[in-house]
Amino acid sequence: MNITEGLNPEKVFRYFEEICAIPHGSHNLEQISSYLVKFAEDRKLKYRQDEVLNVVIWKDGSEGYEASEPVILQGHMDMVAVKEAGCSKDLRSEGLDLAIDGDLLYAKKTSLGGDDGIALAYALAILDDETIPHPPLEVVITTNEEVGLLGAAALDTSDLKGRMLLNLDSEDEGIFTVSCAGGVCASCIHPVETEEKNGEILDLRLDGFIGGHSGAEIHLGRANAIVLLGKVLSDLYNELGDEMRLIFVNGGEADNAIAIFAEATLSVPDAAATEALLTESFKKVSAKYLEKDPALKITVSKKESSTQQVLKAGESSGLVKFLAQLPYGVQKMSPKVPGLVQTSLNPGLLEMTADTVQTAFSVRSSVDAEKEALVDDLRRLCSETGGHVETTGDYPGWDFLPESRLCDTMVEAYREQYGKDPVVEGIHAGLECGIFAQKLPGIDAVSIGPQMQNIHTTRERLSISSTERTWKLILNTLKKLK
Repeated sequence: MNITEGLNPEKVFRYFEEICAIPHGSHNLEQISSYLVKFAEDRKLKYRQDEVLNVVIWKDGSEGYEASEPVILQGHMDMVAVKEAGCSKDLRSEGLDLAIDGDLLYAKKTSLGGDDGIALAYALAILDDETIPHPPLEVVITTNEEVGLLGAAALDTSDLKGRMLLNLDSEDEGIFTVSCAGGVCASCIHPVETEEKNGEILDLRLDGFIGGHSGAEIHLGRANAIVLLGKVLSDLYNELGDEMRLIFVNGGEADNAIAIFAEATLSVPDAAATEALLTESFKKVSAKYLEKDPALKITVSKKESSTQQVLKAGESSGLVKFLAQLPYGVQKMSPKVPGLVQTSLNPGLLEMTADTVQTAFSVRSSVDAEKEALVDDLRRLCSETGGHVETTGDYPGWDFLPESRLCDTMVEAYREQYGKDPVVEGIHAGLECGIFAQKLPGIDAVSIGPQMQNIHTTRERLSISSTERTWKLILNTLKKLK
């Protein structure tokens, strides 16, 4: 602890470091939720914790602001918890190891969780300071945002009086987000059975991928390791037929993160010849990505020949055919907003259990009909290859509000602080603002955040100076909302 000592704003970074010491990956939120409850209890603030561990904390307006319109400060408590290959840290039970490189704060060998731990740190620092002028505050911290906005979807909003919502879940300083796409997680499930087969065994791993956020960075043309694994396996199956059998497949870390690795274990008749085929295939399928993803690599290693439990021939071939046809990337750009992705999908997670192989997609679109059409396409592809689709976490988009007191106030505060206007735009990534807009009709919402790099990856970085500038912008905005 105390890695952030001496950084400003002091309270923000102190709370951020406390948050990083608590495991808080998606679906592992009991400790962080309890931490927020204890924070409120220790300061005698009104709070509510619900069945899915969402936490709402209320604070009265400061002197002179008691009758002002309430403001909702909102973020989520879960992070995309990923680590480098070979990292021994258990992210379900251990905190992060923070480090500083110049202006950048990061976590050693893991993601940082600036998305969205910084929102919690900002909110707690405001709640813990009696000198900050502000309207009545309703701090809403939701759960499992990264796996489908599940906490926000389950949240009871009947006791929220605020109709201005400042969402602190963006990653680009100077950009005010005022609309976003809707989305859904589509899991393609293929049941599998095994049988014994003798053969030579190969382990195959693809890594060195940059990856990134499947909403904010899907248009950058980066390679997806699961997609390339499917292409390589398909090329091999075309050469070997049912002599090639799958023993194991795995890849990616979250449906909304572009997959940075994928691996498989294969039973083949001739390991040496197969290794040459795999290497040549990978060279071919990765060639078009090398400008955007220059470090892509394949590693093939032979294991002792043995009799193994392999997927039955029909299921192995069906799964390979499915993986070979994985749709990925931008499907349509917005005809109204130049440069904005309208519809996309990303196969971000490939997992094998004793009796299934599941491939999880993040499907996004600002047009509901296009989102539904992509899910239907996945259903057809799964049906043709022996699987089916289950969907979870369907969330709505968030429409632009033409007249926004909150946005106008923030633009004024930004102009005073920076001497220029911010960028006001919509994004392709999903934000909880869409759910709040659905639950609280007419809500006036803006999403901001300090500058971050490579969120959802082990290269995630948070700018220290940007964190301070964004803090000042938040405080000035609250001061102006009297």
